[in-house]
Amino acid sequence: MNAVKTYFIDVVKNHYFDFKGRATRQQYWMYILFYFILSVVIGIIGAILGDTVRGILSGLLNLALLLPTLGIGVRRLHDTDRSGWWFLVGLVPFIGGLVLLVFFCLPGTEGENRFSK
Repeated sequence: MNAVKTYFIDVVKNHYFDFKGRATRQQYWMYILFYFILSVVIGIIGAILGDTVRGILSGLLNLALLLPTLGIGVRRLHDTDRSGWWFLVGLVPFIGGLVLLVFFCLPGTEGENRFSK
């Protein structure tokens, strides 16, 4: 339960619209893991209640967590000494997602970098 508070609730509560700073690999992937688990739970609840409810719940979840997800992704790119604008490479079909996956898996750079300020 402490991991949920540290890696998910803290990001949503304290860094909702935060695109400055850095996010470590562990912070990023734990946030993504909890987001995925929450999506699965909402999908199961929606499947029980019907397709319309599932669509509404999924849409609300995605809308509510859009900015924190973008923010932690940009902060993760900053940790690898890349500009947050690299996040837009994800718009390129297939290849963009793979490039971002590689960037998110790389270790962060040591010390200050030019984009984390």
